[in-house]
Amino acid sequence: MSEAHFWLGISILGQTLFTARFLVQWLYSERMKRSIVPIAFWYFSVAGGATLLVYMIHQREWVLALGQGTPLAIYLRNLTLIWRERRTKSDGPATPIA
Repeated sequence: MSEAHFWLGISILGQTLFTARFLVQWLYSERMKRSIVPIAFWYFSVAGGATLLVYMIHQREWVLALGQGTPLAIYLRNLTLIWRERRTKSDGPATPIA
């Protein structure tokens, strides 16, 4: 496999992951009969965005890399908020100290 084919594969993988997030969101919303953004949407966003960012940096497409890299912070922040909310819910109500 040539280096060019390797990087083409990386770009296709990244775009496939990025597109999958919309399919996951759409199918989940259809199943729930309301618009919902499942956590898998954010995982696919991070995976696809990071993969495409690596490809764009390799290609030295700096404008596209900046455009793809900036939203990664938002995707990761959304995951952080979800994890924090789940952790808070699993801890249950705070017990007062007597």
